[in-house]
Amino acid sequence: MTRKQRRLYFVILGMLALGAATALVLTAVGDGMVYFYTPRDLRTRHISPDRRVRIGGLVKQGSVVRDGKTVHFVITDLTADLKTTYTGVLPDLFREGQGVVAEGKVDGNGVFQASEVLAKHDEKYMPKDVAEALKKSGHWQGETPQK
Repeated sequence: MTRKQRRLYFVILGMLALGAATALVLTAVGDGMVYFYTPRDLRTRHISPDRRVRIGGLVKQGSVVRDGKTVHFVITDLTADLKTTYTGVLPDLFREGQGVVAEGKVDGNGVFQASEVLAKHDEKYMPKDVAEALKKSGHWQGETPQK
């Protein structure tokens, strides 16, 4: 084997190793990502039941039902509603008509099983789609949403 052939093999081997490392990193990053959706997005897209997602919107007026530590409520973006169940202690700012972001999975019945609920004190950090729906309905109380 000549020096030129050995160098070529090392370059090819290095490129294969770099490609394998890149593939591993991309796979690891993709598994750890949690995508953000609105209730309308969930209605139009098929999300597998085992996929963790974040849902953002408002807690629908008159929808909160407490059953011990379990709370049933509806998240809405004013165009679509999503029944949600959460077991645990809710944030102090959680209430009807308030902005909320919930993380969890959609079960086979289409009910969102939240594992974490975050309440927002205003619409300043509202997702763009939800903010536009609020503006169209006349419920918007803030400025232009931030990204």
